[in-house]
Amino acid sequence: MHTRMRQRSLFTAVAIVLAVALGATAFAQGAGTWKLNVAESKYQKGQVPKSTTLKYEVAGEGITVTVDSVPADGAPIHYAYTANYDGKDNPVVGNPNADMAARTRVNATTTKLVNKKGGKTLSNVTLVTSGDGKKLTITTTGTDAQGQNIDSVAVYDKQ
Repeated sequence: MHTRMRQRSLFTAVAIVLAVALGATAFAQGAGTWKLNVAESKYQKGQVPKSTTLKYEVAGEGITVTVDSVPADGAPIHYAYTANYDGKDNPVVGNPNADMAARTRVNATTTKLVNKKGGKTLSNVTLVTSGDGKKLTITTTGTDAQGQNIDSVAVYDKQ
């Protein structure tokens, strides 16, 4: 009977480790489509986008990010890039505020992103997926390509 209890405990421990590992990958990558919730977000005056949709797709060890945004003023923006979570620069085409992006996984629900333009770091971003996987909070600090300060907390809802 004692052996049976050990086997059950071992099985339970292995099942928990697998569930956490697989769940961590899904949450960290935030695969799926996310829409900006303007009401829950905080932007500096004049920087609130009319809309933004993010699409995250698993790409090997990393992620492909597709962004469609309508800024407060100006033409719609569309860009995409693929990056691993290794902190290395990856090319971004179409983003007026970055030509390189580097992602690093902090833990199961948090990712760091550094946006660069012309070799210079413009913004540092922290992306946090909620425990239930329904909210994505993106905190950005730095400047845009025109030198305007960015200090925002954007909240996205999973679609």
